[in-house]
Amino acid sequence: MGTERDRSLRDELLVAAAELLARRGYKRLRMQDVADAVGVSRQTVYNEFADKWGLAQAVVLRDNDAYLDGVDEALSRHEDLRSAVAAAVTYTLKTASDDPLKKAILTGADSEDLLPLFTTRADPLLFAARARIVTHAVSQWPDLDRDTVAEIADAAVRLTLSHVVLPAEPPETVARLIARIVTRYLGEAAP
Repeated sequence: MGTERDRSLRDELLVAAAELLARRGYKRLRMQDVADAVGVSRQTVYNEFADKWGLAQAVVLRDNDAYLDGVDEALSRHEDLRSAVAAAVTYTLKTASDDPLKKAILTGADSEDLLPLFTTRADPLLFAARARIVTHAVSQWPDLDRDTVAEIADAAVRLTLSHVVLPAEPPETVARLIARIVTRYLGEAAP
């Protein structure tokens, strides 16, 4: 288990890397620049993340944790499931559309390098989101079946992520649709 200093250093490196990724893109991100921004050696960055891809993945996962804090807050503000899901999806879509890092990953000059973090190599991101949403939902609505919530949470997270990657409708419209899908599924699947 890491010390407080280790966690603080890791956070500093991730903040620096996120800023550099948003400004420069993946191809122009250098481990030395991340090290210089924090005042450590390049080897320290490699020791923490192994390689540039590991650093980029850690940045996206850290960013995802911040999103999930907002999702938890949105879910908590509503007693009924449909309103809660709609609020969480709206929050996610609106926040993602204004996020400089997301914009760089999705639309930047070298976005094809990082796009797999949201598509073909998104398993860590999807797993973390699904697990956190399931934990929150069964805590807030204890009558829901955990396995059923896990099934629909997986689908809802993937659907929301697809709208982050390729927006088709206004966030509120998408949020109402996903909320309707979730509540219908849970209603039909309930014993």
